[in-house]
Amino acid sequence: MNLPALFIDPWRRFRGSDRYAESVRVGLALGGIVAWCLARGDIHAVIPALLGAIACALAETEDHWRSRLGTLLVTLACFAIAAMAVQWLLPTPWLFAASLPLATFALVMLGAASGRYATIAGGTLILSVYTMIGVDAAHGSFTDPWHEPLLLLAGAGWYGVLSLAWSALAPQQALRLALARSFDALADYLDCKAALFAPVHGVDRDALQLQLALRNERVVQALNATRLVLVDRIGNRRPRGTTAARLQLYFMAQDIHERASSTHHPYDALAEALFHSDVLFRCGHLLRLQADGCRARAAALRLRVPFRRSPIAAAALADLHDAVAAMKTQASPPPAEVQHAVDALAHNLEAIQIRLGDATRHAPAVDDGLVLQDPGPQTPSEAWARIRIQFTPRSMHFRHALRLALALLAGYLVLLAVHPRQGYWILLTTLLVCQPTYGATRRLLLERIVGTVLGLVAGWAALKLAPFGLWQMGLIVLTGVGFFATRQRRYALATAFITLFVLLCFNQIGNGYSVMWPRLLDTLIGAAIAALAIYLVLPDWRGRQLGEVLAEALRSDARYLERILAQYASGKQDDLAYRIARRDAHNADAALSGQFAAMLREPDRAPASREALLRFLTAAHLLLGQLSALGAHRQAMPPAALAPVQATGRQVIDALDELADVLSGRPAVPPASSESAFVAPTAEDAASRFVLGQLVRVMTQYARLSEHARELAAH
Repeated sequence: MNLPALFIDPWRRFRGSDRYAESVRVGLALGGIVAWCLARGDIHAVIPALLGAIACALAETEDHWRSRLGTLLVTLACFAIAAMAVQWLLPTPWLFAASLPLATFALVMLGAASGRYATIAGGTLILSVYTMIGVDAAHGSFTDPWHEPLLLLAGAGWYGVLSLAWSALAPQQALRLALARSFDALADYLDCKAALFAPVHGVDRDALQLQLALRNERVVQALNATRLVLVDRIGNRRPRGTTAARLQLYFMAQDIHERASSTHHPYDALAEALFHSDVLFRCGHLLRLQADGCRARAAALRLRVPFRRSPIAAAALADLHDAVAAMKTQASPPPAEVQHAVDALAHNLEAIQIRLGDATRHAPAVDDGLVLQDPGPQTPSEAWARIRIQFTPRSMHFRHALRLALALLAGYLVLLAVHPRQGYWILLTTLLVCQPTYGATRRLLLERIVGTVLGLVAGWAALKLAPFGLWQMGLIVLTGVGFFATRQRRYALATAFITLFVLLCFNQIGNGYSVMWPRLLDTLIGAAIAALAIYLVLPDWRGRQLGEVLAEALRSDARYLERILAQYASGKQDDLAYRIARRDAHNADAALSGQFAAMLREPDRAPASREALLRFLTAAHLLLGQLSALGAHRQAMPPAALAPVQATGRQVIDALDELADVLSGRPAVPPASSESAFVAPTAEDAASRFVLGQLVRVMTQYARLSEHARELAAH
């Protein structure tokens, strides 16, 4: 056995994990604080300094060091204002009770400007509660009343310096990991897509389409996160060097996503027509190999090793072409329509294989400054405009801000009534559990309670085995790192880590056992307040916004089709306008999938309504797949062939916009145009025939969507 490889490979995998960088930074920050406090003999400074570092880590964004420096200064300024305000207002309960909901509402509404502001606002709220906890834990240990806030800021500043240095020394790490997540999500999507090509009877392809729509949501989220990291690195500059190469990988992932989501023909009809052929089997086999190729791309990015093409996938592509050729020479070949669809499908899979091996093939030009659209506000006035537009009860952001403000006020009043000492965990639990949606709140509520119980049991065992000793300082650092390593995917385990962290911290300045029962009681009270708030205070049931979400999906599809048809006139070009339209269509489809998932978790949803939404979701995703096929096969067409294509496409666009207007207005949906009422012109050349055939299939989906919309309106 190769012992060096035995240790090197796990180390490389650990370094390539998503949580490695943050975990190491947190470990260095917490370890440095503990060492500093021990060296000075100032054990009472441990809790506020550690809490400040954790709050700063929670407010961190994946920015380049230039952007991170500005973000860090804004974060520390917000932290300073919040900590000083809490220190000043906390001794006067009525003034603090009046200020708490106002500050909470303002900070949550600040997050409407952009995701970066939302992260800073959330971290500031957490630090405010940490300040209350630190002041409560100190109970007179410091003669200077401002000593506690300064320790919190010192801990936050220490972590900020480490984060800034890490970003400067490893400027490409966040981008590599974001791209790796995108390719991993693409791999899962391709695997799910391959299941649709099973040439067997009895396959529930509607269920597979639903699963595919949910997988598509993850791909869209991963690509959006990668785009934000790229925008931060590129800015208004022309990308160069490694950043330019990673930009081409992002474009490659986008192109593969468009081609992978393409639908060229109804899958049930393909399975029926090709039941005795191995064409569909070979399509599914090649898709699975391409999924492995995406995972190999992700692994190469994570481990920083060269990407190697798979010869097996190239052989599978050649076998597919041979199978298609053999299908056409059969004694009874399938209908011409099926043959044309299979040709387009094989061409699309070949294009995926080429792009997967060469990131620069068909890559968009990057000569100007408009390589990527920056979603953040460019000026303070634009940021204020984004916030101001959310000041309406119809806004989910406004409702969450008001709900959280009232929930924290209720938590503070309960705190005063139940136990003013050590009661601020009620506010922290309410803050972390109360989410914008009912489903997310319910999930975090249960995981928070389970994690707290596990953490208390582990803390009881740790204090029993060794109630005192320096080893607890090391365990404090390890539990803090464990919290950040697990908080994204295993929230219950993360809660257990942070609960054990708290017990050990308090054991350094008193008796850890004294906070065990208050911690459990406060968690239960805070969770109950969050549950009541999400259910009673402006409940944001997903069904109330359903019509607008459905309408936005159709409008985005119409704009996507407009851009596609324009390029059949000018030729294929992945310019910014086209990529924005494509991304908007996929974002709207992902929002529809998220709407469905959220509605499943809400109470009092009629099964019939869920079934109607499920059918609409699968039909909408299939419609997007048909549009993606048109986008994947873009090419310039002669004027004579282009005229009927554009005229037919205009009818389809108008029909989608009309149905979207009906859905957003929420009246009864009128009967849809039947497929027979929409007859596309005949075409001689293969390109026109393919485009017109796809537009007919889009109108078929339009008719189904109209029917499903009527079902939803009836419920």
